Amino acid sequence: MVLRMEFPSLFTFLILLMFTLSSSDSVGNVILSHRKILPTQEAVTSYAVIIDAGSTGSRVHVFHFDHSLELLPIGDDLDFNKKVTPGLSSYADVPQRAANSLIPLLEAAENVVPEDLHHKTPLKLGATAGLRLLDGDAAENILQAVRDMFKNRSSLNIQSDAVSVIDGNHEGSYLWLAVNYLLGKLGKEYTKTVGIVDLGGGSVQMAYAVSKNTGESAPKVPDGEEPYITNLVAKGKNYDLYVHSYLRYGREAARAENLKLTKGSANPCILAGFYGTYTYSGMEYAVYPPISGSNYEKCREMALKVLKVDEPCSHPNCTFGGIWDGGRGSGQNTIYATSSFFYLPKDVGMFDAKAPNAILRPVDFEIRAKRSCGLTFEDAKSAYPLLWESRVPYVCMDLSYMYALLVDGFGLDPWQEITVANKIVYQKNAAVDAAWPLGTAIEAISAMPKFEPLMYFI
Repeated sequence: MVLRMEFPSLFTFLILLMFTLSSSDSVGNVILSHRKILPTQEAVTSYAVIIDAGSTGSRVHVFHFDHSLELLPIGDDLDFNKKVTPGLSSYADVPQRAANSLIPLLEAAENVVPEDLHHKTPLKLGATAGLRLLDGDAAENILQAVRDMFKNRSSLNIQSDAVSVIDGNHEGSYLWLAVNYLLGKLGKEYTKTVGIVDLGGGSVQMAYAVSKNTGESAPKVPDGEEPYITNLVAKGKNYDLYVHSYLRYGREAARAENLKLTKGSANPCILAGFYGTYTYSGMEYAVYPPISGSNYEKCREMALKVLKVDEPCSHPNCTFGGIWDGGRGSGQNTIYATSSFFYLPKDVGMFDAKAPNAILRPVDFEIRAKRSCGLTFEDAKSAYPLLWESRVPYVCMDLSYMYALLVDGFGLDPWQEITVANKIVYQKNAAVDAAWPLGTAIEAISAMPKFEPLMYFI
C-alpha cells in the first residue's frame, strides 16, 4: 500500500509482527502470510525512507528493520532524521524550488542506506495539512515537481504513487500505530492501548481504539468525507480505531483564525509591546495588542470561538465543530500528545528541555498561559530563551488555545495526566520519534517483495 491522494472510505491494513497467519486470517482485500526463515538462510533486513512534508517544514526519517519488523540501530540511534524549513506550501508559486528544498534530505538519507540496498528501499513522501490547504493546482504542481526530482536524482525504490498528500485520517492512524508499536501495546486488548492527539501546524488529529459496538454504531458521514472508524489488524488483534483530522485547527492555522476574529484591530492574545504582521496560507494579518496588553480570560474566550465549541451537533456527543467524539471510551484513558503539544511546553520551561517526553496535565497549560499572558513581549523573550523570537508574541495565544483544545474541545479532565512526547524509548534501547512516518514505514516494508512478512492485495 502506498500513500495516495484518495483512499477508500474505509481502509484496512494489516501489520504482522512475529506471528503466523493462516489463509483464513484476512480482512477486506488484504492477506498476510509469513514464511519462516531457516537457520541456514541469511537474515533479511530492510530500510525505509519516509519524508514528512509538514506545513512548517519537511523532515526525512530513515528506519532499519529486521525480518520480524523490529527496529535495528542506525549508528547509535534507531531513527535517523533531518529537517529543513520552510515547508513545501511556502513555495506555492515556485514548485521547482519546493522540490529542490528536499535535496539535502534525500542526499542525507541515501548516505545512510547501504548503496547495494538502494533499489530495495522504498522512498515515500507524505504531504500533510500545509498542502491540503493550498488553492487550485498548487499542491499537485509541487507534488509533480517532487516526483520529477526524485526520478532524476534518486536511486531508491520509488513507486509511481509514492509522492502524495496523505489524508488526515491516515496521518492519525499511522501515528496511533507508531506510538503503540513503540510502547509494545499492539496485540493487546483495545483498553490497553493508548490514544494520540497530534497538534501540527495546519491540523490536529485525534485517534484511539474503541469497542466493537462503538465502532459499529459510529455515525455515517456524507459521501466524500472521511469515516470516523478505521479497521486495523495489528499483531493478530482487530482494532476499531476512531480517528479524525481537524483541518485548520493546527497551531499556526488557529492563530490565523484567531486574528480573523479581531479584523485588524487590537487582539487580547498578543503580548504588550509587539507590533507586526502574521502570514499564513498566503494571507497577512495585522498583529498588535490592546493598550493594556494581553489578557488570559479574553484570550480564552477567543480560543473557544476559534474551536466553534457551540457549533450545532447532530450526534449524541461531539468534540467541537459538530464532530462526533468517538464515545470517549477506555481507549482514550491514556493519551500521548505530540508535535506542538511537546515543543511549546518544552520551550517555555514546563519540563526538562532534554527529556524525550514528560507527564503534564491540561491545567498546567492553563497555569502557564495565565503567567505568559501577563508578560510583555520583551519580558517573554527573556523568560523563554528557548522559544524562537518569531513565536514569542503568540505564547499567550498558543497556550490558551492548547488548554481550550484539550479541555473544551476534546473533553479531557483538566487534571488528567497526559504524556507529551517527542520520542519514545523502544525496548529499553534508544528513543524513536513519536511520529506517523514510522507507521508508514512498517506498512511500506510489509509490501516489499521477498521480505518477511509479506502483504498481498487481491
